[in-house]
Amino acid sequence: MPLFGNKFSPKKTPQRRASSLSNLNLDATQSRTEFGLEYGAVKLNLGGHDVSFENGMWIHESGGGGASHKEVTKLRKENYCLQEENNFLKLKIDILLDMLAETSAVAQFRENELKQLRDMKSKKR
Repeated sequence: MPLFGNKFSPKKTPQRRASSLSNLNLDATQSRTEFGLEYGAVKLNLGGHDVSFENGMWIHESGGGGASHKEVTKLRKENYCLQEENNFLKLKIDILLDMLAETSAVAQFRENELKQLRDMKSKKR
């Protein structure tokens, strides 16, 4: 018989009392909340800023300091529309300047041609 006992046969631990894992005693609403069938938007608090994930985008929920996400989105859309309108107006100005230059060149050419015809007529006399 060994002096210190057999080290390869540890003592068995006593069985634990298991709490009931049955979900039979939960009603429908409790089981939905318990098992995650009904979940809301994912919300985080990062450095004092509340952020939620909605429609595939992280949305900053302002606590009063900054502009809300809806306002920022609206302003970005309006800014984009104004930039497009500005580009369109610049294009119109460029076209009008080209037309003015062409008209001025044609008028100058006709004026020179008229001057040459007058000179030719005065020489014939």
